[in-house]
Amino acid sequence: MTTPSSTVPESSGPEPISHRNHPVHPDRPIQWFGPLLRRLHFYAGILVGPFILIAALTGAAYAISPTLEKLVYADQLSVPATDDPLPLADQIDAANTVIAGSDSTLSAVRPAPEPGDTTRVMYSDPSLGESESRAIFVDPATAEVVGDLTVYGTSGALPLRTWIDQMHRSLHLGDVGRFYSELAASWMGIVAAPGIALWILRARRTRKPLAMLRPSRKHKGLRRIFSWHASVGIWAAIGMLFLSATGITWSQLGGDNVTKLRAALSWETPAVSTELGGASTTGEHAHHGGSSSAEAAGSAADHAAIDPADFDMMLSMGHDVNIDTGLVEIRPPADDHSAWVVQEIQRSFPTKVDAVAFDPTTMEVTDRVDFADYSVPAKLARWGIDVHMGSMFGLTNQIVLVAPPWASRRWWSGAT
Repeated sequence: MTTPSSTVPESSGPEPISHRNHPVHPDRPIQWFGPLLRRLHFYAGILVGPFILIAALTGAAYAISPTLEKLVYADQLSVPATDDPLPLADQIDAANTVIAGSDSTLSAVRPAPEPGDTTRVMYSDPSLGESESRAIFVDPATAEVVGDLTVYGTSGALPLRTWIDQMHRSLHLGDVGRFYSELAASWMGIVAAPGIALWILRARRTRKPLAMLRPSRKHKGLRRIFSWHASVGIWAAIGMLFLSATGITWSQLGGDNVTKLRAALSWETPAVSTELGGASTTGEHAHHGGSSSAEAAGSAADHAAIDPADFDMMLSMGHDVNIDTGLVEIRPPADDHSAWVVQEIQRSFPTKVDAVAFDPTTMEVTDRVDFADYSVPAKLARWGIDVHMGSMFGLTNQIVLVAPPWASRRWWSGAT
């Protein structure tokens, strides 16, 4: 006869192995999510860390390049201020004299935006590279030519900034080098997102989650390093996600996918149409500056065939429509079937990128685009790109990109 005390329960399988420091509780679910995030965060960081570091250093250099540009090219950009500039026609005539006999064709004019600035008369030149044009810098008070430089993109980057831009973009290795920036832009977000998730998981288990926002000085060794990594990382991750999202639009492969996605969702940036009788089209930026003025003008008519006085007239007509800022670019017709374009190019806040097109025969408005009418996604894309480039808020924007506030020793002085 079997007694209850001698009854042996049936085994349902092997007993869980436990460790005295880490006992196993069969009724507790296996914790797999945290370890997965930790490994993804660690190995992704090891893989792309060097690429992100290079992108960060070259990107910081690019962010401050507009300020460096003003110092290096002061002779070409600055002249004695005057409140009574000469007509654009006189300034263009002076520039045309410099390029006489060359294969250059007049593609755009950027009048001096402020007293003390120079006017840029820009020419397409078959000897220059993609997105490049030749710029003649003219003193608006005397029509004296003070510079002759190659500029790049719609940002009008001068040689120093262009060199830094290409370093950041491709390490001066062409399309092969662009894959480095592809890795950096694509994986930066992948590194940051698991890091944020790990920080949240740890914050939920601690009694003082807010204390994790600052590094602790109580710990020593690896624990202190981990504290700094977690606290600095959570602040840096915000910027990393932003830079990754905006930087991916310039990458070799990801950029095309972003363009297709925006097109599918009708989030494209509108661009003024130069076709006579046409309507607004959509256009996308190129890396750090978009397509050049020379490209926009296409096979622009020979500079000798364009009446310089027309630029003064077009600027005045643009002011009557929707052009109300000093930073303006005036582009002549690319051919007999194209319109004049007067476009704002102020990318700093407040953003002013309105544009208007005029029929060269009737002088009537054929198309206009106002930034106020941009869709919300298009506005966010414009602002995000300009912040990424350091042009949205000027020097302040550049300082934040180069030396973020969380890196300040004074900011951490209250750490416990």
